[in-house]
Amino acid sequence: MTILLVEDESRLAAALIKLFHAEKYLADNGEDGLYAALQKDYDVIVLDVMLPKMDGFAVVHALRRAGKETPVLMLTARDEIRDKIEGLDRGADDYMTKPFVPEELLARVRALSRRRGEVLLDELRFGDFCLSLATNELAANGKTVRLAFKEAELLKLLVANKGAILGKETILRKLWGDESDAVENNVEAYISFLRKKLAFLESSVKIQALRRQGYRLVEGDAQ
Repeated sequence: MTILLVEDESRLAAALIKLFHAEKYLADNGEDGLYAALQKDYDVIVLDVMLPKMDGFAVVHALRRAGKETPVLMLTARDEIRDKIEGLDRGADDYMTKPFVPEELLARVRALSRRRGEVLLDELRFGDFCLSLATNELAANGKTVRLAFKEAELLKLLVANKGAILGKETILRKLWGDESDAVENNVEAYISFLRKKLAFLESSVKIQALRRQGYRLVEGDAQ
């Protein structure tokens, strides 16, 4: 496995080099990191956000515009939800904040490396709707509506667990994380947003609420 590490903190970079038992390449600024990523195919790129010359958001965005599909894990001290969303929207595959547990970082890098060579779906279908995974556009019955990032993630979660009931706590944990200040009202709000967009599309798919249990996707009328 070959890893491109783009990190300007010398002590952290040295620690990460020791951590990865693989062929490693190092860049200490965004411009050099982008150049290295464009010149050679790597299994995984571990990319810091706060970099000299060119930040990590710009680097991953430029990579995707150039057609590079190398898995990218963004590693940064910025733990704001909006920063994570920006990184993922720009094309990152995963996002970890500092400080991190080394074993978890290694596990995530291994998981990303296994994605190379896989046939990745570019759309998600359920019932009569189709969700574009590239644009987050939801289509049904000749109509299209764009989903916000969190709306799309919620719909993906419901589809992945189709038929199963997902409790609010489970949804909170999966979409916002254990350390988030989000509450059950956040889940209710995004369920409402999705319902309105499905209704706009006149989709036969509904989000069914089961009292004191949670939500699930169904085809047809739901209470």
